[in-house]
Amino acid sequence: MVPSLREKCGVFGVHAPGEDVARLTFFGLHALQHRGEESAGIATSDGERLHVYAEMGLVMQVFNEDVLERLPGISAIGHTRYSTTGSSIQRNAQPLVVEGPHGSLALAHNGNIVNSDLLHADLASQGVEFETSTDSEVIARLIATAPGKDWVERIGHMMRRATGAYSLTLLTPDTLFAVRDPNGIRPLCIGRLDGGYVFASESCALDHLGAELMREVEPGEVVWVDESGLHSQFPLGESSARPAMCLFEYVYFARPDSQLRGELLHTVRVRMGEQLAREHPAEADLVIGVPDSGTRGAIGYSLESGIPYAEGLIKNRYVGRTFIQPDQRLREQGVQMKFNPLRDVLRGKRIVVVDDTIVRGTTNPRVVAMLRKAGAVEVHMRIHSPPVTFPCFYGIDMATRGELIGAHRSVEEILTHIGADSLGYLSLEGAISATKQSEETLCAACYSGSYPGEVPLQLDKLALERDETGERHTVPLTVVTR
Repeated sequence: MVPSLREKCGVFGVHAPGEDVARLTFFGLHALQHRGEESAGIATSDGERLHVYAEMGLVMQVFNEDVLERLPGISAIGHTRYSTTGSSIQRNAQPLVVEGPHGSLALAHNGNIVNSDLLHADLASQGVEFETSTDSEVIARLIATAPGKDWVERIGHMMRRATGAYSLTLLTPDTLFAVRDPNGIRPLCIGRLDGGYVFASESCALDHLGAELMREVEPGEVVWVDESGLHSQFPLGESSARPAMCLFEYVYFARPDSQLRGELLHTVRVRMGEQLAREHPAEADLVIGVPDSGTRGAIGYSLESGIPYAEGLIKNRYVGRTFIQPDQRLREQGVQMKFNPLRDVLRGKRIVVVDDTIVRGTTNPRVVAMLRKAGAVEVHMRIHSPPVTFPCFYGIDMATRGELIGAHRSVEEILTHIGADSLGYLSLEGAISATKQSEETLCAACYSGSYPGEVPLQLDKLALERDETGERHTVPLTVVTR
């Protein structure tokens, strides 16, 4: 359970002449809502011009029938956002639409550009004006103002200059693009829908539309759809690809009914739980998961250990998805607003409780205390991933290293802090083994500190904001590499 970690973001794209592409995008974004809950938007193309609508709020709050009817077209892109660069404000909502010497361009971005401050300053010195405080606009302006005979060459120009993570859907009046950075850190897949094509951050969005998963967009690849069909190119050359898919997507972010590299995430997380049971057995009466992120790991732990699995916590699925803040009394209830224990199930039992991650260590002590209050006589905490010890610079709004409990406390100290009877983390080797991917093709930097490229020692999400004097935030340029 990682309430303090948020993803940036969910992206979607569809080219389907004769279909209601805005409506398809709406349902695609609804399937990707878990990747961002701050804002949502759709841009469409009717073959001649772009139409866009983006607002703060959940997908179901932003769109209605009247809005969708005002978004005609044969192609569309969509975005659901959680901010990792730039404030959570209206002007930062996506898709962004920019104008350049080659025409209009709409962009939806998942990831984070670590050199966006430098690129922003360079573009500004050339007279480029910015309307938002996001690294996504830096990407859009780079492409819109780039040299090149066509959009693929201009996208390649951006790819040579931007460092970090970007899975993009782009829309011009006559073409839909999908782009993935050379490391492929954030997911992006391609589906076939009747006579058209769909792109999405996760395959679950394709399933909801009845689209057939074809494959993933490869690291460093640009895929585009126009009236002549589907096309692909590697602007930097196929040899430039250095796959480093985010391990945290396997652990937590992607929905369990999505596939990554041919593996169903449900199955991967069950394997993580099985390996966790082998590495950290416990004598107990029941295994429960912290819903929903720990459920699959708990199932795996039960299967491997032979300890019965039970549902011990019921989750209120609407907490955290409202803009009405609780009053102080309810706020102090904390975790009780999110979970309710099944006392008859827990009373008098020794419990193994499986969760996916401990980040700051603020919620887990409350979960342990809740289980004890409900009658559990022993609480053995098991985490189906390694300790998070380093921040992410590639699209996860993660705490600074000083706030990460795993960075400055031992497992024994964390055990004392959360108040459980025992604590066990899955090893990094065990987590990687469960994915059935090689270590060299994954980014596990938040666990190991080994980043796939240069990153700043600290990344300020407000680096492109102006303060009251008009000055911008600055970021240290010291780098950490593999």
